[in-house]
Amino acid sequence: MKDEKYLELLAEKYPTEQAVCREIINLKAILGLPKGTEHFMSDLHGEYEAFCHILNNCSGVIREKVDLLFEETLSDIDREEICTLIYYPVEKLEMMKKESRNNEEWYRVILGELIEIARLLSSKYTRSKVRKAMPDEYAYILDELIHVQKDEDDNQVAYHQNIIDTLLELDSADAFIEVLAALIKRLAVDHLHIVGDIFDRGPCADRIMDLLMNYHSLDIEWGNHDILWMGAAAGSEACIATVIRNNLKYHNIRILENSYGISLRDLTLFAEKLYPDTEPMEAALKAISVLLFKLEGQVILRNPDYQMTDKLLLHQVNVQNHTVCIAGTDYEICEETFPTVSFGPSNPEVSYELTAEEKQVMEGLRMAFVGSVRLRQHMDFLYQKGSMYRIFNGNLLFHGCVPLDESGNLEGVVFHQKRYRGRDYLDYAERIARRAWSKDATQKELDFMWYLWCGRKSPLSGRNIKTFERTYVKDESTWHEASNPYYQYYEQEKICNMILHEFNLYSDRSHIINGHTPVRTSRGEHPVRANGRLMVIDGGFCKSYHKTTGIAGYTLIFNSHGIRIKSHQPFQSVYAALTENKDIESRSELVETERERLMVRNTDTGKKILEDIKGLKMLLQAYREGTME
Repeated sequence: MKDEKYLELLAEKYPTEQAVCREIINLKAILGLPKGTEHFMSDLHGEYEAFCHILNNCSGVIREKVDLLFEETLSDIDREEICTLIYYPVEKLEMMKKESRNNEEWYRVILGELIEIARLLSSKYTRSKVRKAMPDEYAYILDELIHVQKDEDDNQVAYHQNIIDTLLELDSADAFIEVLAALIKRLAVDHLHIVGDIFDRGPCADRIMDLLMNYHSLDIEWGNHDILWMGAAAGSEACIATVIRNNLKYHNIRILENSYGISLRDLTLFAEKLYPDTEPMEAALKAISVLLFKLEGQVILRNPDYQMTDKLLLHQVNVQNHTVCIAGTDYEICEETFPTVSFGPSNPEVSYELTAEEKQVMEGLRMAFVGSVRLRQHMDFLYQKGSMYRIFNGNLLFHGCVPLDESGNLEGVVFHQKRYRGRDYLDYAERIARRAWSKDATQKELDFMWYLWCGRKSPLSGRNIKTFERTYVKDESTWHEASNPYYQYYEQEKICNMILHEFNLYSDRSHIINGHTPVRTSRGEHPVRANGRLMVIDGGFCKSYHKTTGIAGYTLIFNSHGIRIKSHQPFQSVYAALTENKDIESRSELVETERERLMVRNTDTGKKILEDIKGLKMLLQAYREGTME
């Protein structure tokens, strides 16, 4: 009965035997095409200009294709000009106009070169898919130019030339170059994976989100900084206080006030009253820090399952002696009066209660976060495209870790009297994160967003965060943030295999792909671990990490020939790219070469196509046997 209903639905789309045969032929042909190119990037941290350039140059792939086609016929300078035109067509054309370099002959040459690049990149896709990637107004012309075939009398070439002549006659060449540049970039990368941490540190995470929302095909694996903003937008006051504190600390309040319309005015006025002799932004940082430690304390007290009572340090402060008691030892703290904290030795919980003014400030901030239209649009997109982990074409992607215990086994975590570990734990975390975004979210679900940001056994954090100690305690030995044992064991192939098996991945072509922890190449660290089973792709996009990593980011590229990693050098500026054709210098390293070229049949899409063919063959048989009319 189930098969019969399925065939009835399929017959509505393919009403004749001929229609079924045509689709089977089409799908089988697709299975024989090379798999599309996937790019993996992580830890963008608001570095918009560098990320935008990497998207524009497709992690250096555009330059590779230009060199492949024109290295023997064009100079380095000419090839660089072509690349820059593809990266920034509008800006480069405007500059060339001012310099009077874009004459008719130049247009004829450059259009021919761009069409040749597009033709090369389109060769691994069906004609239908290439056409769908074109804007409707130019689809017919582009399709004709890219698929032109040389014939005996060169009629097709003449036809091709007539199209170019007409574009020039109608003064449409600039618009056509822009369309060609966009098509080239789209064909160069079939699918993009962002393995976490779009937000914080750098100044323009909002502009990165705008770019991603217009990207043709991507997924996102949530990072701890992403989940923090998601929690703040959902209304978690602990997450809100952390977001504000982070942005004050990194001198990045523009993203709050200008990009998302979240005013810090009430916080700043409140802080100036508390700390009248302190510069306003520094005073705001002091005030929000105290608010944060109060709100974190409330979350910990409400959720004994988190087992984080050792993080309750605010009530352990001795203001007179300028000390704090940590695990039975008194440590000297920076001079701080804590004017809004009540210290009651008989009832430590009073130290974590907000004053009436603090409640008023936090309620205003909560309403601003929850009510920001643009922030909600960005968070909706993170929920739509994002997840805690993803299995894609046999690879396992997640930002942080799968928590392990000291023996290297999957760590059990108990919430509401139920134990979770491994994949079950990540699935549970995703369920709660999604419920936190619903209109019916409970306080417990909002609290869990904060736990995912910094909880001791959070799969996104993976370490014991010491924000209080780093803020107040002078003895830096207390600042050490111990990592989850995952980061000790993930160098071992057998541990990586255990994790892959936990997610039902048994192929020798499967890998774990992580972000989160910067690879310190300057100290000899390498992104490939565990005999190739795991790759860490946090190469330090964020400028503040360039000295730590020795580079400025990684892109992992997985195409039909295998896997390689490209390490990038720092991006100078768009101005340097336009005026001097300066590109990001990237070094490519092969990680894995396929014995046989990977085709669509070897991918997740291929598996779905094979299922579709199976159904179509059932329908064809039904037509031929007369059981389906």
